[in-house]
Amino acid sequence: MAKHVGSCLCGVVKFEVNGEFDRFYLCHCEYCQKDTGSSHAANLFSASATLNWQSGADAVTSFMLPGTRHNKSFCRLCGSALPSTQVAGMLVVPAGCLDTENSMVPTAHIFTSSKAAWDEKLGEVPTFVGLPG
Repeated sequence: MAKHVGSCLCGVVKFEVNGEFDRFYLCHCEYCQKDTGSSHAANLFSASATLNWQSGADAVTSFMLPGTRHNKSFCRLCGSALPSTQVAGMLVVPAGCLDTENSMVPTAHIFTSSKAAWDEKLGEVPTFVGLPG
């Protein structure tokens, strides 16, 4: 059985996920753009994996957008996105909060009708290994 560990930015919240991820979606919906501040959210989904908080469970809070199924769990100290079990029967783990290597390739881009206009040509943007000088 696969085991993944992760944490928040400030290190207060630590967790372990036991089991496999079923899907890995890059979501371009307007809600994910708002709550990530980016062009998309990168979330891993599992219907069978289990989540165990190792530390800082009391620092985890969740927000459910009224009238939608959109939710976000995060550290109330540093704001980092964290795993959520708010959707019945589904564990959603933001890919960036994992500390262990995730070799799963994204399954699909979803809600692309809401894709940010500046996202279209990201492949053409120069890259740097650190902050450009």
